[in-house]
Amino acid sequence: MDQRITQKLILQPRVEVSLAAQDNPARKQGAGIDKIEAGLRLRYEIVPEFAPYIGIEQGWKLGDSARFARLAGEDPSVTSVVIGVRFWF
Repeated sequence: MDQRITQKLILQPRVEVSLAAQDNPARKQGAGIDKIEAGLRLRYEIVPEFAPYIGIEQGWKLGDSARFARLAGEDPSVTSVVIGVRFWF
């Protein structure tokens, strides 16, 4: 649910959950809840059809997916900064 700070400045929370039906070691993916990502994006609607944004996201790999990541020398928890443009026509 978007939260308007002003008429044009909008804060958008985001949550994404990924599920896998079976283990897939080639893709470093375990069965069940594979990963969870949560974040916030702050966008400025120049017009409703065009809005640049900046945000931060945190992602966590869970279960066997986290184990596969650790075995590959990766961190199962990642923080990212995102920058982009939301548009449609």
